[in-house]
Amino acid sequence: MTTPAPLKKDPLKAFRGIMAGTLILEVIVVALALPVIAKLHGGVGTLVGWVAFGFIALFIAMCAFVRRPWAIPAVVALHVLLIATWLLLPALGVIGVIFGLVWVYMLWLRRDLLKRMAEGRLPAQQQQPAE
Repeated sequence: MTTPAPLKKDPLKAFRGIMAGTLILEVIVVALALPVIAKLHGGVGTLVGWVAFGFIALFIAMCAFVRRPWAIPAVVALHVLLIATWLLLPALGVIGVIFGLVWVYMLWLRRDLLKRMAEGRLPAQQQQPAE
């Protein structure tokens, strides 16, 4: 069995960019829930508003740490907490479920990428024909 060819570029770097981009999309969507909180839950200065601002801050902060080994478990934990906010504001819980499913799919893609890297099946690892 031959060892896979070394990669010139790190495919996981691109994946980390996708993770950070998804976190920013989550910031935007949770921020869009703020008018609902202001209108239906007594304003953004209430507990629900502070919780939403907390998630916005945590998602922004996680963008800086996506390369850390603990980032994925932390993002999963954040989504479990976001889903748990269903009790405070169902709209935040729905956002948590939708983005939770997005993260499940992304983690499945990451697992597949790592598997193909280990097997040497990425296009960048294929032998180029000699000219």
